[in-house]
Amino acid sequence: MAATYLDKILDRHRAAAAEDQRSIERLLDEARAMPSARGFRRALGGRGQLGVVAEIKRRSPSKGDLNVALDPGELAATYERGGAACLSVLTDVEHFGGSVADLRAARSACSLPVLRKDFTVGERDVLDARLMGADCVLLIAAALEPSELVGFHALAIEIGLDVLVEIHDERELEHALAADATLIGVNQRDLVTFQVDHERAVRMASAIPDHAVKVAESGVRGQADARSLRAAGYDAVLMGESIVTSVDPAVAIADLIG
Repeated sequence: MAATYLDKILDRHRAAAAEDQRSIERLLDEARAMPSARGFRRALGGRGQLGVVAEIKRRSPSKGDLNVALDPGELAATYERGGAACLSVLTDVEHFGGSVADLRAARSACSLPVLRKDFTVGERDVLDARLMGADCVLLIAAALEPSELVGFHALAIEIGLDVLVEIHDERELEHALAADATLIGVNQRDLVTFQVDHERAVRMASAIPDHAVKVAESGVRGQADARSLRAAGYDAVLMGESIVTSVDPAVAIADLIG
């Protein structure tokens, strides 16, 4: 099988991680000393209505430039005004045009919990998420060995982060549950074809245990998709391209919440 875009990105991140010689013990001490996180999972669970995780993303490998000149602080405040429950901020520089500075600016401009959206491939990545001020870290099941998923998840919880575990199918769900995941995202987009499979997302919702907060990711196009996913059992949707390119993101989020 040809390498997917995810494989190529992961190769770059793993190469960078292999060169990182910073002391894990020192980073761990610094992470433990950080102020309390804002509670990403808590902001999404038990709302009684669909939660929106609004994403700050300048570009993507599949779509190219989306909103390269965005102001992360201004956009974060707009998302909060529209009723978003949480933020997702891309920090991958090379492939998405994001940065740690984007995350910090966005979090400083609002009161919402923030997910660091990046490719976590090592313990230092988890610790860095906490140190840069994120409230939640993303672990992609397809990008990690099951043992890595378990270890990184435990480390994140230890230092006060929530963890969004992203899955695509039943096998990856098993790995997520083995890691004690309680916040699970289903990516509707196929990693090879980039096609959105809405029916798979609906199917996977019923397979995820009810104790977990369920998030539908990628390809949520509007109210109809949001209603369908809510009916299937999702607690939240993660919205990226459709709102970051919207004329009025606050209105777009309010319309989704309904």
